[in-house]
Amino acid sequence: MRAMPLLALALAVAAPALADSLLPPARYANVQLADPRQERQAKALMETIRCLVCQGQSIADSNAEMAGDMRSLIRERIAAGESPDSIRAWLISRYGEWVTYAPVLEPATWPLWAAPAVLLLGGLWLARGRFRRKRRA
Repeated sequence: MRAMPLLALALAVAAPALADSLLPPARYANVQLADPRQERQAKALMETIRCLVCQGQSIADSNAEMAGDMRSLIRERIAAGESPDSIRAWLISRYGEWVTYAPVLEPATWPLWAAPAVLLLGGLWLARGRFRRKRRA
């Protein structure tokens, strides 16, 4: 009976190691395009796409297998002549607005765009009140 908790702990520790497959990486996951202009376009787009596994990194910076697949997909589509904007639109339609670091300005995203200005104005208002109190004292 004592072996069961130890076995459960071993499985929990080993689970992340089993998360990646043993398949080779996608063709263009870590290989740049031959055309430097196309590679620059691909790299610029990859910097703005969020890794779906890491969530805090762009796919350009992530080592996750899925990020490699997405890098390869972007490079293949750019090599085929597709524009970065159409690739971004396709990724957003497939994974949702969350996949991009530059969300589109629409009514649903207004709070995202307005929040920095509101917070800055609120901070200035609070600071103004503190400075007024210090001058009176």
